[in-house]
Amino acid sequence: MRMKRTLFSIVLLAALAVQGLYAQATREEIFNDIATTGGVYYAYPGPSGVQTKAPKGYEPFYISHYGRHGSRWLIADEDYVRVMEVFEKAHAAGALTDLGEDVRKRLDIVWADAKGHGGDLSPVGVKQQRGIAERMYQAFPEVFKGEPQMSARSTVVIRCVLSMDAFCERLKEFNPKMRIERESSNKYMDYLNFHTQEAMKFTSRKGPWYEEFRKFEEEHVRPERLMNTLFNSKEYIRKNVNPEELMRGLYWVASDMQNVEPEVCFYDIFEKQELFDIWQIHNYKNYVCDGPSPMTNGLMLANAKSLVENIMDSADAAIASGTNSATFRFGHDGNVIPLVGLLRLENCYNEESDPAKFYQAWCNFKMVPMAANVQIVFFRKKGSADDIIVKFMLNEKEVSIPVKTDIAPFYHWKDVRAFYKDLLSQLPDRP
Repeated sequence: MRMKRTLFSIVLLAALAVQGLYAQATREEIFNDIATTGGVYYAYPGPSGVQTKAPKGYEPFYISHYGRHGSRWLIADEDYVRVMEVFEKAHAAGALTDLGEDVRKRLDIVWADAKGHGGDLSPVGVKQQRGIAERMYQAFPEVFKGEPQMSARSTVVIRCVLSMDAFCERLKEFNPKMRIERESSNKYMDYLNFHTQEAMKFTSRKGPWYEEFRKFEEEHVRPERLMNTLFNSKEYIRKNVNPEELMRGLYWVASDMQNVEPEVCFYDIFEKQELFDIWQIHNYKNYVCDGPSPMTNGLMLANAKSLVENIMDSADAAIASGTNSATFRFGHDGNVIPLVGLLRLENCYNEESDPAKFYQAWCNFKMVPMAANVQIVFFRKKGSADDIIVKFMLNEKEVSIPVKTDIAPFYHWKDVRAFYKDLLSQLPDRP
């Protein structure tokens, strides 16, 4: 037992070393693609890298998937209206600079497209889901041959339902005989979108994390320069504008433009450092309130326990059936983050205690851009019912897990299953 524990520790430390290198982000890297400062609003970047061929004799037969909904408009119409009202009021008072007037006109263009769409899946999001489904079909055609029986489930939020439909419809365009049973129901919310009472209590403003976060937030929103470029009177700003709130509102509008069709940009009104600083605030919150921050002692990752159990149970059923199949699930960023951490995917469970260094260890845009997805692909040895291997992909890129393997990036399912069973046994049962 001691030797087994020592071997596991060596594997885990090696994985963490690789993981730290992979996960680290630099200020320069982010500045080179300023859209990444959108964080969870970063539009799906598409796959990178190549697909490693399975060892000789193995053929894919099952795919287990969990995906975030595709790109959307801002979560509520009010997020646009609050910003626009400030500019309209200043316009009426003659208090805008030339840049401020230009921004006001850009906002009018944005609003003409966004009005009534708060929280909705955008056409960009539809394209993302269709593209992911198409690449899945092309990469693993064996899974979809004949008349396979597939299962698709989404949370009850409309953008997730429509993401599921866009994904499934693209698959059926390739093989109309495919049967995909689709459901969106509260029945499945206890694993598609589950949060423990303890986790929700922790993440409230009364939680032990919030005061330190509030101070970090205050230090990283510096609106004076931006306000002075938009308004022509400091006295008007003092009496009529909440600079911090307006800067944050403009940041969200700017970040979301990559997720919708109008070709309007607001990045020119910001300095890159300003975007970087505001992004760090939201990366901080995602890390602590959904991710593997050591401050939570695993509390947030435990939110994904029922989802990982469903993944395990569904895989067992697919293997036992002896047929080709797939399980598709659709939810939200707050579900993907704990899932990838609990699954121990490369890059997704680094721990860092210094808020100034959170982004160097853990980046939300690398894990949960719009349409983020986890795919676990199962391969069976021809002529064998139990010689099964798997590989893991995050956003269609092969990733490692801390399980010993002689066929990387593939793993023997019996070893993976044992690893997760042991991991789940260490978590408390759901109430």
